[in-house]
Amino acid sequence: DCFPSTADMAKQSQVPLAAVIKPFATLPANEAPIYIVNHGETGPLRCNRCKAYVCPYMQFIEGGRRYQCGFCNCVNEVPPFYFQHLDHIGRRVDYYERPELSLGSYEFIATLDYCKNNKPPNPPAFIFMIDVSYSNIKSGCVSLVCEELKTLLDKLPREDQAETSAIRVAFVTYNKVLHFYNLKSSLAQPQMLVVSDVGEMFVPLLDGFFVNVHESRSVINNLLEQIPEMFGDTNESETVFAPVVQAGLEAMKAAECSGKLFIFHSSLPTAEAPGKLKNRDDRKLVNTDKEKTLFQPQSNCYETLAKDCVANSCCVDLFLFPNQYVDVATMGIVPSYTGGTLYKYNNFQIQTDAEHFLNDLRKDVQKPIGFDAIMRVRTSTGFRATDFLGSMYMNNTTDVELAAIDCDKAITVEFKHDDKLNEENGALIQCALLYTNVAGQRRLRIHNLALNCTSQLTDLYKSCETDALINFFAKSAYRAILSQPLKTVREILVNQTAHMLACYRKNCASPSSVGQLILPEAMKLLPVYMNCLLKSYVLLGSPDLSTDERGFQRLLVTSMDVSSTQSFFYPQLLPIHNMDVKSEDFPSAVRCSEERLSDG
Repeated sequence: DCFPSTADMAKQSQVPLAAVIKPFATLPANEAPIYIVNHGETGPLRCNRCKAYVCPYMQFIEGGRRYQCGFCNCVNEVPPFYFQHLDHIGRRVDYYERPELSLGSYEFIATLDYCKNNKPPNPPAFIFMIDVSYSNIKSGCVSLVCEELKTLLDKLPREDQAETSAIRVAFVTYNKVLHFYNLKSSLAQPQMLVVSDVGEMFVPLLDGFFVNVHESRSVINNLLEQIPEMFGDTNESETVFAPVVQAGLEAMKAAECSGKLFIFHSSLPTAEAPGKLKNRDDRKLVNTDKEKTLFQPQSNCYETLAKDCVANSCCVDLFLFPNQYVDVATMGIVPSYTGGTLYKYNNFQIQTDAEHFLNDLRKDVQKPIGFDAIMRVRTSTGFRATDFLGSMYMNNTTDVELAAIDCDKAITVEFKHDDKLNEENGALIQCALLYTNVAGQRRLRIHNLALNCTSQLTDLYKSCETDALINFFAKSAYRAILSQPLKTVREILVNQTAHMLACYRKNCASPSSVGQLILPEAMKLLPVYMNCLLKSYVLLGSPDLSTDERGFQRLLVTSMDVSSTQSFFYPQLLPIHNMDVKSEDFPSAVRCSEERLSDG
């Protein structure tokens, strides 16, 4: 890959300079697991000036006694515990024995300096919060969740070597009021405690609220059996939402742990409580300057709550089962800010939608995840990270704060030049993610990337990555609609695409007739993908489209990685009418065009 060596060149081509970073990506089966490095009580070796972590781009000099940082060129002393002699080509003799010197990705065990209040963290917790109002009971959703959790709790994420998961669990049910459960292993039956004052939310118990699944197995099973029966005859149709999140947050604070809330919610929270919402679904605003308000939250309450969740490492996954408008744009802020996931099942019917929902829930509970995370992207001199797009929160311009980050989440980072880059040295990027693993251990995951620099537009266009560009354009456009009219956002996308391709034609392609479309090899699919983006629900201003669905897709794309945006905007079309059901292989995809379809 090539990086333009000057800001003028980047401006001339208008190709965005961006990286899509997925710190927790699932490793392919043929790759070795990430190596874990322990530098002892001194902690990971870092450059004194720019604080970059030791990596393959540090040049050891003076017989191994010093090293020059590849990011800022500062010369640092090598501490005695890390000293090693150099071989005849100036490389440390333990080069291949140290993952941090020979590999692009690795992890450090973090010291207490990297922990809140210099104390080792407690293992994380999961709270399952089930809406037991009339709608969720009637659809069968509550019974389905309770039945599934009986087996799913045995599959909570754990560290590779651990026999059982260190994650503790808790349960809350709610409608207009909240019900907490004491699941202490010494009890024969669970005890319910009701909090009806939703204006001043508190957790009525701590001892017995968070429990170990194996120790309290029989009490948990009793509870999961009883919940559908207890609320089976309910007529309560009103729900609260903000107090539910607040309750989970207060419980995490009291237990001094990070964790995740799994909220199974049915309807617009109209009950008298903080975060009460009204139906504001006004499709007459579509294609007007006020359309952007449909994507903005209707009250500050949820933004404040979401920031509080991030500050206390409380991630929220929200499963919505709406039969009508629920204001996804407002409620979805909580999972979006906290690194969580939003799921939506319109008009949920157990016969047709159960398998889809259960598949999502199983994946969501079991997937690899890190908590209480901070991500920092460092670069070599001459350019820097200037913008970040994803499901996260930023309190300042450099630190990406995530209550949790899982294997599906990607953050797209844009870079800008400060100076001319040296073509010999190239451009270096280091992503450092500090997080707590599922066993409660503080870790630092480091990813490094080196890019060539070029002063030739031809080289730049050769190495453009169309799929990554679409990821960047989609995320930046979906953010822009919060503050700009849809028409303006669409025009910006069209103009920038035209400019990129015109620059290539003018500076890199051989002369040709004016009517001929000339595309760089690496970008020949860009117009197709850009057309798909422009025709997406979010950017297609039509009053026929559901406001909630548009809000949902906007939040969904914000956290996607490259392969997800690729298949989202240009879905795979598989001819299953002539598929061999005995084979494990899928049929080859066909192009999304009418002329490619057969009657079958």
